[in-house]
Amino acid sequence: MFPPKTSSSRKPPSLNKLALPGRIWIASDVHLGPDSPATAAAFHAFLEQAAGQADTLILAGDIFDAWIGDDVIRQPRPWLETSLHALQTVAKRIPLWVGRGNRDFLISPHLTHAIGARLLPEPALLATDAGEILLAHGDEYCTADARYQRFRRIVRHPGVQRAYLSLPLRARQSIADWARRRSMRSNRYKSAEIMDVTPQAVEQALRESGSATLIHGHTHRPAHHTLQVDGRRCERWVIPDWDFDHATPSRGGWVEVSVRGVQIVRHPASQAQVQASK
Repeated sequence: MFPPKTSSSRKPPSLNKLALPGRIWIASDVHLGPDSPATAAAFHAFLEQAAGQADTLILAGDIFDAWIGDDVIRQPRPWLETSLHALQTVAKRIPLWVGRGNRDFLISPHLTHAIGARLLPEPALLATDAGEILLAHGDEYCTADARYQRFRRIVRHPGVQRAYLSLPLRARQSIADWARRRSMRSNRYKSAEIMDVTPQAVEQALRESGSATLIHGHTHRPAHHTLQVDGRRCERWVIPDWDFDHATPSRGGWVEVSVRGVQIVRHPASQAQVQASK
């Protein structure tokens, strides 16, 4: 058992605290790519809405279905150019933070600087009007999936990343496509429990951060969970994923943090499809 956290306990040195007052919108797992035009259109509309209604926008990872290096923006890719322009437009109006997920962990400050955004530190402790909130992509909490966690440690190693980024773009794309196919085959045989976050990992993260609220994406299981950590009532909010091209009904949404608390907001277009199907 872990010892209870006390007021004198020190937070891990890797925990980055950000003061973000006002209304915060957090989206994740959009998986933009050349084969998702409807998802991109819905996401771009969301960005325009966020620029007018939110004080800060955070993209908490896997905004892109794959990211093989920032130099990809030098190649003519219309779908990417359109999305980067939409991100750049929103960043001119409100602060934009871009996080890295398990698909786009190679995003670097070079890209965020190019679009006028800031790179979200990992993990981040947000000081908000709703209290302190721990924010992460979420894959780091899926500790029951030992094979994935080994893979995650390897691809996050700076030496491995340098070697990968030294390859030509075509070779990097081939490797990324192979890894994606391998992951999809492997996931078919994994249980729902292995694919989800591990309760003990979530409890440890909340214990170490001192926060009573965790927000994350990755699992594609948007929900609000309550749990007890060392006698404290804690909450876990899972950010909705996006798919307007292949899912029926379509999916999309975000988490809003404000003085009123935390809530999940469904994308209006996905809500309309759900109502029409009833």
